[in-house]
Amino acid sequence: MSLMESDENTPLLRGDITSNGNADRSRWRSIRVMYFTMFLSSVGKKNIDESADASFLGWVVAAYSLGQMVASPLFGLWSNHRPRREPLVCSIFINVSANIYYAYVYLPPSYNKIHMLLARTLVGIGAGNVAVVRSYVAGATSLKERTSAMANLSACQALGFILGPALQAVLSFTGETGISVNVIQLQVNMYTAPALLAACFGVINILLVILVLREHFVDDHGKLIHAINYTPEERVDVAPEVEGDIDQIAVFTSNVLFFVILFIFAVFETISTPLSMDMFAWTRKEAVFYNGIILAAIGFESILVFLVVKVVSARIGDRPLLLGGLILIFAGFFILLPWGNQYPKIQWADIQNNTMPTTQLAPTPPSNTSLEPTGCPSEQTWCLFTPVIHLAQYITSDILIGVGYPTCNVMSYTLYSKILGPKPQGVYMGWLTASGSGARTLGPVFVSHVYTILGPRWAFSVICGIVLAAVVLLSAMYKRLIAFSVRHGRVNE
Repeated sequence: MSLMESDENTPLLRGDITSNGNADRSRWRSIRVMYFTMFLSSVGKKNIDESADASFLGWVVAAYSLGQMVASPLFGLWSNHRPRREPLVCSIFINVSANIYYAYVYLPPSYNKIHMLLARTLVGIGAGNVAVVRSYVAGATSLKERTSAMANLSACQALGFILGPALQAVLSFTGETGISVNVIQLQVNMYTAPALLAACFGVINILLVILVLREHFVDDHGKLIHAINYTPEERVDVAPEVEGDIDQIAVFTSNVLFFVILFIFAVFETISTPLSMDMFAWTRKEAVFYNGIILAAIGFESILVFLVVKVVSARIGDRPLLLGGLILIFAGFFILLPWGNQYPKIQWADIQNNTMPTTQLAPTPPSNTSLEPTGCPSEQTWCLFTPVIHLAQYITSDILIGVGYPTCNVMSYTLYSKILGPKPQGVYMGWLTASGSGARTLGPVFVSHVYTILGPRWAFSVICGIVLAAVVLLSAMYKRLIAFSVRHGRVNE
């Protein structure tokens, strides 16, 4: 099933042909609104002023993840007890307000960074609706449709990650000065334009949620479940009372696996710039540019993976794909381990007492204060004895992780939604989203402490150990990670 394909060939199981046909079309229109909401959520995550210094930029990124981590379970709880339109409109309104606030952070004469931090926190809180989006799609699809719909959701998220930086690059033509709109005291420049565009898209998103989105719920076979007070114009479908308990051990295992998967990718994303500067002697500008191209390529690769996953999962199941994805990630980080006897170019620090190092592991260019120093900084003592990581290793690793991560990502929360079954999933999806946000918060911390102090050999060895532990956990819990209906004998696996 493609991103824009409705499932109108599904057998009609309830009521007459006309009413069920309309309900099915409405169901898929509503699911497409969720695709758009997920896309906008991931686009907003990337709209950051890169001119901020590195340490503060880390706080800005962390503020987004922390905001999402706190808000996700709350929005999920709200969606369990009220129409999901309510938390969605509220969260998108917060996002729109936060982006407008971000566009005005330059106005106050002081504490601009605090305002920027608050704005990014509010954007993260608005992005807590990811839990509602996932729970809606899980509740509105049958077991047969679930993997395909979740893969489409992930593809929209990946597309948002790609187009976010692309839109920021396109809007950079406005420059740092930009255009002044004196009537509303607004400065439209390369930093505020993406936020304003995100706010406009958010308004469109609110209108779609209000005008198009309808509450739908289907059982594991795709049978529509209606509320007793059903009316065609404003139907509110509700989940039935289902006998049987949720396997909490499987739920906990799924959250741990999702945390590991998101943590690993956060490390991979964060480490790319310092690693390439240290190992390939790139300037910061070159590292940001080349890694931006690589991450965009991985994003497009991810979309292809999501399309393939939909077909393959129907043949071999979700768990084998999840296991295979973890093995690919392990291989990707194992390849990044430094080997051999060739060492990186060293960036020697200026010595104020007129003494210079007597030996160098690689020739350095003549001192030129107008040029940015390149190479592995001598302050990082591991640079002196750690073998260089070659560009071929780096690219091969990118390709493997670019296949393994999206596979694990979509399979983990698809499997999670099936484990939860037909019961309301808002809070559970909130905890899953919160665990992912926590992982993205800790990823940069891991890089700054382990990689910077101990070097790539320790960092990638620890990551390999974490992935290996995840493989062992998945293997040990393999038989428990099954759909709710399969566990209770209502559906054959």
